[in-house]
Amino acid sequence: MTYDAGSALARIAESEAGPGGLNAFLSLADADDVQPRANGPLAGAPVAVKDNISTTALPTTCGSRLLDGYQAPYEATVVRKLRDAGGVVIGKTNLDEFGMGSSTENSAFGPTLNPHDRSRVPGGSSGGSAAAIAAGYTTMALGSDTGGSVRQPASFCGVVGIKPTYGRASRYGLAAFASSLDQVGVLGRTVTDAATLLGAISGHDPHDATTADTPVPDYADDVGRGVAGMVVGVPAEYFPDALDPAIRSLLDSGLERLVEAGARLEKVSLAHTSYAIPAYYVLAPAEASSNLARYDGVRFGVRQEGSDIASMYEKTRRGFGDEVKRRIMLGTYALSAGYYDEYYGTAQRARSLIAQDFAEVFARVDVLFTPTAPTTAFSLGERTGDPLAMYMSDVFTVTANLAGIPGVSVPVGYVDGLPVGGQLLAPWWGESTMLAAAGAVEASSPGSLP
Repeated sequence: MTYDAGSALARIAESEAGPGGLNAFLSLADADDVQPRANGPLAGAPVAVKDNISTTALPTTCGSRLLDGYQAPYEATVVRKLRDAGGVVIGKTNLDEFGMGSSTENSAFGPTLNPHDRSRVPGGSSGGSAAAIAAGYTTMALGSDTGGSVRQPASFCGVVGIKPTYGRASRYGLAAFASSLDQVGVLGRTVTDAATLLGAISGHDPHDATTADTPVPDYADDVGRGVAGMVVGVPAEYFPDALDPAIRSLLDSGLERLVEAGARLEKVSLAHTSYAIPAYYVLAPAEASSNLARYDGVRFGVRQEGSDIASMYEKTRRGFGDEVKRRIMLGTYALSAGYYDEYYGTAQRARSLIAQDFAEVFARVDVLFTPTAPTTAFSLGERTGDPLAMYMSDVFTVTANLAGIPGVSVPVGYVDGLPVGGQLLAPWWGESTMLAAAGAVEASSPGSLP
């Protein structure tokens, strides 16, 4: 495929100018920086980068006023690798502030709109990256996935989103939200696009001790491998009676297509799934409260002067948005003396049970097939006043982050004109098998972008 990053940049600049834009980008590259590059697997491909991933040529704001205009002194490993593979960074995409949200409405720079229906959210927190692909601005983008923040917006926008195994891609240069859950992910117009980008950014990094020193397969080649003989697990807990019948019908059709392609289905149970949301919303805020302590006006953050150091800290940290403040307070409480073991310790034990469930199930099946999200894209403002309802948007995705396993969302169709994604989960380092199944779903699905 031939790419023209310069044309992509011009198209974005024209479409996003003025009030009619999607607000998918927070900054765009200079035209001089997007010259075609012919070598490498990405061969000049324009790639959008979520604005919590460090770049030296563009600001890294994390969607926060505290980092407004911040210029990182170094480049994230995944950005360096995509450049080495021939990719071209065309801009930084909008996100929920510090990755905290499920709708990209928590950005300090305004929400991103869903290209399929501008009255609806694109999902989050990688909503800008997903919207950029759905709008045709680019075919590939980087995001980050802490509890579903690549896969859920991929579902809402009708694109492909991959969260790799924890440790498959470097987190060096990714602004930390919850370090034991964060993972750089990729989005693409097709499974092959996303797989190609994933292959380019994966691998061991001496700057990140959590990355694995294992060979990186040819993920793009895996996409066309087929599913003959593959065993696909269908977990009962991910198909509750309350699931929208129209979404269930599309997923059932996706399962039928996998069977027609040669796979075998097996019903399975992941008994501790109900603990996932409570455990996640203890662990993630707890880690966030620690990670975001550095934004104090001394080490990081736009300083607000005060009469003394305490008032300076207080005034500076008032710059966080409401959702970030909420999670910092929840996390600080969970880690406080007298509550640490009751909340954080219990959540870690629940996390272990969830990981054990996956290990036992993957001894019998090759992949799992589930919904990506319980609904299609909801309306702007619909859930901003109800944090619990917003958190439930990630009910089917947080388990993969808690267990560290890979997951991918693939379009499976539309309900009332809005995209629906099906999610495939695989065992640790099982991206190749997962992408083979994703390719089979995509090849027979009516849900892909036109």
